[in-house]
Amino acid sequence: MKYIVTAVLLFALLGCEKKVEFDLNETIPLLTVDASIETGQGPTVVLTKSLNYFSKVSAEVLGNTIIKDAEVYLSTGNKTHQLRRYDVVLPGTSIPFSYYSSDTANPSTIIRGEEGQSYRLRIVWQGKEYTSSTTIPTLRKVIDSLWWVKAPNTPDTSKKVIVRARVIDPQPFGDYARYFTSVNNGVFLPGFNSVFDDAFVNGTTYTVDVDKGVDRNAELDFEEYGFFRKGDTVTIKFSNINKATFDFWRTVEYSYQSIGNPFSTPTKIIGNISNGALGYFGGYANQFTTVTIPR
Repeated sequence: MKYIVTAVLLFALLGCEKKVEFDLNETIPLLTVDASIETGQGPTVVLTKSLNYFSKVSAEVLGNTIIKDAEVYLSTGNKTHQLRRYDVVLPGTSIPFSYYSSDTANPSTIIRGEEGQSYRLRIVWQGKEYTSSTTIPTLRKVIDSLWWVKAPNTPDTSKKVIVRARVIDPQPFGDYARYFTSVNNGVFLPGFNSVFDDAFVNGTTYTVDVDKGVDRNAELDFEEYGFFRKGDTVTIKFSNINKATFDFWRTVEYSYQSIGNPFSTPTKIIGNISNGALGYFGGYANQFTTVTIPR
């Protein structure tokens, strides 16, 4: 999580005569949780330690934030499974990475995602216990059809296109969704604004542009943002989520988009992990829809 000191705050401090000093270097690392479970899949849990505000980010620093000594349990109420840690190297890099998932050595207790099922996550680390719960909702809000059109308002109409979807949102209120895109069987990347609710579209069938997903670890090219290209095969991963998952990603994305804006309001990330930990545990009911754009 990133905490932003805005220019507005600095301007306010300039008007004070009392000298105020901030020590942002020394903070106690907090447990950060990135956990999810999807229909038909086992859980994925990534545990890290938060960084100081002025920490210099490098492959070595990131590697040192990974937590490898936690006990992680997933439960449905009727069954409990202790997750196993897996150590890998991120593809195309030398950066070590670890995550917790189903322990194949204990197949009898393995838990997979099911629509309508609730799950409880329990983490024990450094003598403290952290818990969270989530539900994989029933897949109600769905993509009815997917197609492409020439990209408007760009000189590169011979190659650039946009993808559109017709979405069905049922009654009553309370449907939340998140989407990802994959191009030519590549990784699924979330949209720049990847989550939305049904506050204005409840009970309707509507058409929406589906922006190409973005890699938030890379600089965003606004001239290319949102567009696909002729010859691409585009797959949309359209996920129904619960409100807690929606609130987490909504606040994360707002914070991400407002970085560097001196007039933005500092955002509190709304997580759902107990005992002061950062992050979230979310459930995803997935629909996959594909469109091929001819050359």
